[in-house]
Amino acid sequence: MAYQVLARKYRPQRFSDVIGQDHVTQTLLNALAQERIAHGYIFSGHRGIGKTTIARILAMALECRTKQGTAERPTPEPCGVCDACTEIRAGSAMDVIEIDAATNRGIDEIRELREGARYSPARDRYKIYILDEAHQITDAAFNALLKTLEEPPAHVIFMMATTQPEDIPQTIRSRCQHFSFHAVRFHEIVEQLRSIAGSESVDVDEAALSLLAEAGDGSMRDALSIMDQAIASAPLIDGRHVLEAVRIRSLMGSVSNQIFENMLEAVHAHNAASMLEQAAQQLDAGNSPQQIARQMVRFLRNCLMARLAGAKSELLQVSDEERARAERIAAVFSEEDLTRFLNSMLRTFDDLGYRQEQRFHLELGLLKLVHMQRLLPFEELFRQLSSGPGASGAGSQRLTTTSKASPQIAAPKKEFAREESVRVDVSSSYPAANKTQDAHPLKGMFTRSTNPAQALSTQPAPAPATKQPAAPTLDTPHSKSIAPNTLQATAPPRSDSAPPAISEQTIVVQDSVAAIPVAIAMEATMPPGESAVDADTLRIEISAAMVRSGHETAGTLFEAGTWEWNGSELRILIGASKTLLALVYTAQAQQIVRDNFRKITGSSRAVRVESGEPAVGNTNKAQAELAPKEQADANARPQDHPLIRHAQELFHAEVRSVVSLRDSR
Repeated sequence: MAYQVLARKYRPQRFSDVIGQDHVTQTLLNALAQERIAHGYIFSGHRGIGKTTIARILAMALECRTKQGTAERPTPEPCGVCDACTEIRAGSAMDVIEIDAATNRGIDEIRELREGARYSPARDRYKIYILDEAHQITDAAFNALLKTLEEPPAHVIFMMATTQPEDIPQTIRSRCQHFSFHAVRFHEIVEQLRSIAGSESVDVDEAALSLLAEAGDGSMRDALSIMDQAIASAPLIDGRHVLEAVRIRSLMGSVSNQIFENMLEAVHAHNAASMLEQAAQQLDAGNSPQQIARQMVRFLRNCLMARLAGAKSELLQVSDEERARAERIAAVFSEEDLTRFLNSMLRTFDDLGYRQEQRFHLELGLLKLVHMQRLLPFEELFRQLSSGPGASGAGSQRLTTTSKASPQIAAPKKEFAREESVRVDVSSSYPAANKTQDAHPLKGMFTRSTNPAQALSTQPAPAPATKQPAAPTLDTPHSKSIAPNTLQATAPPRSDSAPPAISEQTIVVQDSVAAIPVAIAMEATMPPGESAVDADTLRIEISAAMVRSGHETAGTLFEAGTWEWNGSELRILIGASKTLLALVYTAQAQQIVRDNFRKITGSSRAVRVESGEPAVGNTNKAQAELAPKEQADANARPQDHPLIRHAQELFHAEVRSVVSLRDSR
């Protein structure tokens, strides 16, 4: 008899022989025992995991002539010795028709199938159709099969095997029982390969078995095919083939994971030359850049899983030796580092598919791993900036962040960097309080006047600014971390016996040309119910925030309005009608006012926004007396309105006529 490959020779003939699909085999055995046989089945999953094999075993169990419960067939498993089982195993059964749907995918073939399904079985109990690669059947052919599949004759059963169940129309899937197959686990493939190696008189070590199972990638058939090829190339010693991991790796054209471990150790040591030399050795040995990148991706994935879930986790489908190797690398790098490495290598692997100079792109992708080690996450930067003790007196705490690759690297000099010194006056109108009271943060947001849309009331300081290092330096103990700006704020000593007067603070900002807002924070004590910021400061800063957020009209109206404290409530009087106020003061604008009010004052007091013009029907005698004057000044008032002035500057327009809508409101 001609030689038979291992994948066919050791093909399961019973449900109990199938490995890794217990959820499917047990369900089918129960259905056979209860005689709950469906007229349509869909078996979907990875390649080489037993979809068509289980379809044949199910057909054998349905057609088996041996009665269940007898000594020859005590369970619903097929007996395997009757004529029906023998013919189905050999592929010569008349009533079990196996069709390759990849080639018989048209509507004409499906019409022939429908015609044949009308006739009763020639000998067996059922007429069974097994459609392999069923997802390749055309939509028209599926539509032709739809009615027959929904209400088939009692003697017809359809079984469809596919690797892409999503390509099968939902109307077909809803009429069948769908079984989703799992990829075979690593240790199950290893055990099956060990059993087959013993049956074939092959000597194989654990490293070679692990390499074969890993190459199978969840497919038992793929692992057996590679093993068959490895046995053919293995040396024959004392009448037995000897499989070695080195020979198998050379046969598959793969690279040892020890190489990738050495490369990542070079990455950790910031030794780009050593890493590229090891990659060059593998390339010169004939390994393709795509193969190296693919294996690097797999190795990084295993290292990340070892970092996240531990080396003993089921997420790692590798041998014990590879688990230990992944654990060593996971202990060296952080979760963020491994995630960045994996993401970068995935992009490199994708690029190699359509690049001409694949070697150069692989070397560039590997070199990026070294550069990524020099990146400092924002979280770590902020943690370093906020971990130092607070400053005292006029001194300051200097926090310097350097690269992990070279602690002596200085901050790069900015070609367009410049210094600006501004003097900011903050009005504090609250009385002094006891030191034991809770600190109330006074926050102010200041930006340079280089950006008109974000400029606030700032004046140049008389003293020239001195250039500061790139690391942030801040006197106030509760200040926010600002990077990469340099910020110095010196607050005058506060007296506990008298209310603080208007304080002066000098802020030195060093940054690029772009206007970047910086923030300072002061501690202030006040009795409950008192405001820490005057209304005019709130008016300027909140209006500017609304303009920066794109609400120019609302910001202009709010800046021109009247802001005053009414007890613990801030009252904003807008000189516009209720109709206009409702249009510009949207929910988003309201959220901006609330957020900035809470940010500046550190409290959540009420903010009341009112229209400065009377409502309909509420005109009194005083308003009636003012009406003629307002009517007389109707043409002059728009020229002074800030919104009109803004529109004139923006559109280079002029006011030609004024129409008052007050009476028609």
